[in-house]
Amino acid sequence: MGDVLAGIHATWEFESDALVIRFERGNRNTPKLFSALRERRVPHEALASVTLTPGKRGTVVLHAVPRPGADPLMEAAAGQLKEACDPYRLVLPADRETLAEYYRDELRALLPADAVDPADPAGGEDAAAVRPADGFLVAAPTGPLSFKTYDGRASFDGTSEVAFRWSWTGASSEKWKAGDQTFSVRELSGVEWRSPEILDGYLRLVPRDGGARPAQPDRDPASVVFGLGYGPVHESLPFAAAVLAAIRGKDRVPVAAGVPDTARRDPGAVAERIRHLGDLHRAGLVTDEEFSAKKAELLAEL
Repeated sequence: MGDVLAGIHATWEFESDALVIRFERGNRNTPKLFSALRERRVPHEALASVTLTPGKRGTVVLHAVPRPGADPLMEAAAGQLKEACDPYRLVLPADRETLAEYYRDELRALLPADAVDPADPAGGEDAAAVRPADGFLVAAPTGPLSFKTYDGRASFDGTSEVAFRWSWTGASSEKWKAGDQTFSVRELSGVEWRSPEILDGYLRLVPRDGGARPAQPDRDPASVVFGLGYGPVHESLPFAAAVLAAIRGKDRVPVAAGVPDTARRDPGAVAERIRHLGDLHRAGLVTDEEFSAKKAELLAEL
């Protein structure tokens, strides 16, 4: 369609094959998550429905509802986002309701039939039987993929490795004994994100081996915990979504027989972890037996 509809904190541009959402930046009232996302291109097949409902204080809300499994950001959020931070909601002054109705109907007409709930083809709020997408159709957020947590720092190279580096003050003794962690995306099956706006928020990586894990994230070396002021939504959620998209992407690309995983530990990273382990040993935080066993484990990764 090529038209543009400007709302509060965001603008929708209607392309022939996608809805492009551009978020306002530089306004202190704009949710920080929107500013971090900047822009999202949502193919029509990624949407299940479009609704228009009354908003608060003289507004109406145009809501594009994504299909389950279509957007890594919404998959990682798992329903924990506050309504005001939903990137698929466009808030408009109530006097633009007629215009909003027009664009709602135009966008609905472009949705693929197999993405719409057959029991509610108009795309109402009760649409619940929408066929999930076969894979992510919306690109994962981009930008600095690193943020500070209560017990360390999390970073992601954008394609193959996630790293957790523990802080001296916040990390538990279990994490210090395990040492700084680096995870190959190929070793992971998923990501659990618990919003920092909820008590005991955390980001937890789910390994493919399905082995036993500590019940508490603060004791799990595959987790980072948030705490007050750490891991805010606009940093930790895009991070979780980017990791999740990389994991699903790796799932779709088979590893050729006899070809080593390029995300295995490089010698420099292993040497750094052994050095760190030695520091813990000298500080008395790990025993001789723990030091020897962990060092042998690290050397076996080469």
